[in-house]
Amino acid sequence: MTWPTASTWLVIVVAGVGTFALRASFLALADRLTGLPHDVREALRMVPAATLAALTIPALVRPDGDWALLGPRALAGVLAGLVAWRTRSALLTVVVGLVAVVAIEAILT
Repeated sequence: MTWPTASTWLVIVVAGVGTFALRASFLALADRLTGLPHDVREALRMVPAATLAALTIPALVRPDGDWALLGPRALAGVLAGLVAWRTRSALLTVVVGLVAVVAIEAILT
């Protein structure tokens, strides 16, 4: 194992400072967010849900790179989505989704 060079450490420090500055800027400017128009605030409320969907949907419908719209993960995702919609419980949604994907995969294989 070789020790990282000075340029490697410089990149790590610059990336860390940049990340910190970006996150701190939102805290420093939070008081200005109250002046945003109502439509913009409503759109910003949807960002976490859109981000979660963008991260999970590809894993559900393309688990191995090929489309699997009726695969075990997609079916478990639909079931978990229904549980989330009806109960609004994140814990129950995760548990039902995990149990469903394991059960469906066990049945189909």
